[in-house]
Amino acid sequence: MYAVVQTGGKQYKVEKGETLRIEKIPGEVGSRVTFDKVLMVADGESIKVGQPVLENAAVSASIIEQDKARKILVFKYKRRKRYRRKQGHRQPYTAIRIDGIDA
Repeated sequence: MYAVVQTGGKQYKVEKGETLRIEKIPGEVGSRVTFDKVLMVADGESIKVGQPVLENAAVSASIIEQDKARKILVFKYKRRKRYRRKQGHRQPYTAIRIDGIDA
């Protein structure tokens, strides 16, 4: 059984027991979160698709980690103009473990 949920402006295909990194959401490590924007739920033979979301469907998860991703470098450069800008960025994320899918 899997579901497609929307959080942080992105869509994720999730299954029970899976761990994934999503855009940062508020909460302490070990706390439980519920995703109400479930777009699709599929078990072995039937598929339910929402328009745009499914009513009475939710995905429950627990927060494993609140951290920042690896640093990426943003480098701007214009040739022959003595223009160089170097900047680093670390995107914050939340790691979650899917506990259950309620359809």
